[in-house]
Amino acid sequence: MSSLALSVLLSLISAVAYAAGAIVQERVAAGGHDRPYAPVRNAVWWAAVALNGVGAVLHVVALAYGPLSLVQPLGALTIVFALPMAALFVRRRAGRTAWRGAIMATVGLAGLLALTGSAGSHTLTGPEQLVLAAGTFGAVAVVTVLAKGLHRPMVRSVVLATGAGVAFGMASVFTKTVAVEWTSGSVGSGLPTLLVIACLAAAGLLLSQAAYRGAGLTAPLATVTVVNPVVAAAVGLTLFGEQFRYGMTGTVLALGCGALAAGGLVLLTTQRLTAERTGSQRLGPQRSAADADGEAPQAGHGSRILVVPEPPKPPPTPAQRSPDPFPAPTALPLNHAAGRVEFKGERPFAGPARRSDLLARSGERRSRTVSFRY
Repeated sequence: MSSLALSVLLSLISAVAYAAGAIVQERVAAGGHDRPYAPVRNAVWWAAVALNGVGAVLHVVALAYGPLSLVQPLGALTIVFALPMAALFVRRRAGRTAWRGAIMATVGLAGLLALTGSAGSHTLTGPEQLVLAAGTFGAVAVVTVLAKGLHRPMVRSVVLATGAGVAFGMASVFTKTVAVEWTSGSVGSGLPTLLVIACLAAAGLLLSQAAYRGAGLTAPLATVTVVNPVVAAAVGLTLFGEQFRYGMTGTVLALGCGALAAGGLVLLTTQRLTAERTGSQRLGPQRSAADADGEAPQAGHGSRILVVPEPPKPPPTPAQRSPDPFPAPTALPLNHAAGRVEFKGERPFAGPARRSDLLARSGERRSRTVSFRY
């Protein structure tokens, strides 16, 4: 087996390991563990860590035997492999946009593989490593200062993500140098380079984290995913003596294949983040309805927390009641004994009366008894 075929095989296995580790980590995170260190006690989480470690080791070995312009773009197959693996093992279906992006990325990377020629293992000398490290840290510093002066969150996020992609891509360049030196037996010469790799990885992590602030995940993640292999491939073509087949025609075709693969990766990233956002929005009303019914969200598999309502309070005693300032009138009983009430006075006159009649009758006094029942 040639070194090119071995590097491609190792890159594919590394991408599969990374994809499997990502799926396992996602399942552990969705398990509903509220404690921060709960995944550490889960054996499945350690299996995901082991898969990521295997993927990293295989990627480094692939860099030692294959060209940087091919191995680094093949690392993006992690997103492509995660699509069918999630549909097979997790039963998570993907939309047409995701499959279209996967096909575009696969075709573009296949074109790069077909156009990449065999190249020997090249490394960077001490002065070249010093100049490249100084230029990379300078570029990262310029990007950081430039991002502080930008006021639009989306533009600032893309600039920071570009700096993160540059840092990650250059870290892969130095990783290839260390891997080639280690395979040749010179371990001591790679120790200073390890410090540069650690600093570049930390800078890329901090820049990518800052890029996510205020602009979401779609644009920064897509930018990092595309810039990382582009920078690594550019350094491989210019400093490591790597080249494509068929001369200038092959180089132009390789650039087209790279653009096609980058477009597919952008579609994959956008569709995935959109699906996650839609799923979280659907869970929101369900959680609100559960809270309204007195039922809390599930705490784990097979367990459910219920909120028990408080018992009703007893009515206040007459002594505890406050006096009513406006009491209601007391109704009399219907079946009550009959009584008699007598009114004594003058007999009313019927009809119009003259003054003479009133004076004539003023001396007369009669009594009248009125009785009624109540």
